[in-house]
Amino acid sequence: MENIFDKKVSDNIIARIEKLHHNTTPVWGKMTVAQMLAHCCITYEFTFEKKHAKPNKFKALMLNLFVKNIVVGEKSYKTNSRTAPEFIISDSRDFDIEKERLIAYIKKTQELGESYFENKESHSFGVLTAKEWNNMFYKHLDHHLHQFSV
Repeated sequence: MENIFDKKVSDNIIARIEKLHHNTTPVWGKMTVAQMLAHCCITYEFTFEKKHAKPNKFKALMLNLFVKNIVVGEKSYKTNSRTAPEFIISDSRDFDIEKERLIAYIKKTQELGESYFENKESHSFGVLTAKEWNNMFYKHLDHHLHQFSV
């Protein structure tokens, strides 16, 4: 899997995002391109902001037992995979604002680097290695950029 902490990889992801337009349509799924960008920002909101409540102990246990390996593992997501309710964007979003937010999060992540994320606690899965953080960030972005053919 590509390393999102590598500037060339981050720049490539950003270049793919720059190919999107407000009217780009998905190959699969129901989200608009602006909703997809907002959806991708949520992973970073969980990481850098305190705007989402942490899961209670029961939900945290279920996430670790049934979801963690899917999210932080090496295996790619399937098309039309179900998403957690916290990641569903049902309202309309401003394409330019969401694109700018996502690019800023990607740059911040790359600039902080692998060492910042090594053994950093995640919102939902407890302490993760830098590799697990990378897998979570990169494969989610890659999955949705493929969804929109970029």
